[in-house]
Amino acid sequence: MSASALLRVEAAPPETWVERYGDYLYGYAMSRLHAPEPAADCVQETFMAGIKALDRFDGSRDIKFWLRGIMRHKIVDEIRKSVKEKKVDIDTQGETRFEGSWNQYSAAATSDASSWQFNPRKGCDNNEFWEIFDECIEQVKNPAHDVFILRVLEDKSADEVCRIMNITPNYLWVLLHRARLQLKVSFEAKWTGKDAK
Repeated sequence: MSASALLRVEAAPPETWVERYGDYLYGYAMSRLHAPEPAADCVQETFMAGIKALDRFDGSRDIKFWLRGIMRHKIVDEIRKSVKEKKVDIDTQGETRFEGSWNQYSAAATSDASSWQFNPRKGCDNNEFWEIFDECIEQVKNPAHDVFILRVLEDKSADEVCRIMNITPNYLWVLLHRARLQLKVSFEAKWTGKDAK
């Protein structure tokens, strides 16, 4: 028997998915969407899509992670739907103004070498790190929040994020920069115990 055959994972039957993976997938969706109803909808749609595509499950990884892969697409669809319904909360004139500022001051904005008060790379394996991260990302306002989720957490290309959000590449970088700055300030305050709350 080959090593690859030994590594195959059996799929848990679909009737057990809600009990086995429901909380995990709901937590994952909430960490991206921060809205209970859309997160629950994503879980339901993920299970339905998983059942339809079960014949394509190849057993190369745990089905929980296979379902999470399906969910990532559902989250992007939810963000896209949200953008279409609400539109990005800035008008064209405002976007042009932000882009102009970004082009004028981007070197200063991106070369700010103010160091973190702790090393975030060393905290990545810590559960507390991710709990604080979830709190902090929730505080980032839209559209910067959705752009950060799509580009950084969901690893979508810049072009794809621009299409989903209906924004220009320059404005994408403005929003990413804004999200990162907000995360840095919020994260440092919570991680070092200097949170003003």
